[in-house]
Amino acid sequence: MVNPTPARIGIVTVSDRASRGEYEDEGGPAIQAWLEAALISAWEPVPRVIPDDLEGIEATLAALCDEAGCCLVVTTGGTGPAPRDVTPEATEAVCDKMLAGFGEQMRAVSLRHVPTAILSRQTAGIRGTTLIVNLPGKPSAIAECLDAVFPAIPYCVDLIGGPYLETDPTRVQAFRPAHARRPG
Repeated sequence: MVNPTPARIGIVTVSDRASRGEYEDEGGPAIQAWLEAALISAWEPVPRVIPDDLEGIEATLAALCDEAGCCLVVTTGGTGPAPRDVTPEATEAVCDKMLAGFGEQMRAVSLRHVPTAILSRQTAGIRGTTLIVNLPGKPSAIAECLDAVFPAIPYCVDLIGGPYLETDPTRVQAFRPAHARRPG
């Protein structure tokens, strides 16, 4: 039987200005709205807004994975080439395995819309039973990137021992091989 406990999904906005309240966070709410439209299985958001600080990002990611019990952590911001953009470094520091294909796919999709997407350093990795995915900061780019990579996310979460994430096939079609059956 499928576990009725909602999956916990961390949503982390990495931004000095948003963390200080100098402007409204648009990235985190964009991720949450996208997930609300895409997921039909029970889930709950675990939001955070933090500054562009390597140690702070590492600590937040580790806590969401190890203490908050998130099966998925999605970040926005801090993936560019600027000196304070350190989200990919923090992700790599806390992960056991990196999944370069996520970043490759996100950049390929983003390059269809903007030539500066080649400057983006989105990536993904696994810490224990949690998948961490780094997205860009712009809400439209967040949606483009999630559209591109989310079909693989539920099966990845399955493979690392997380809960069964079910999507609305009219919004995003999750891919699972034929042998990967729904639990229960």
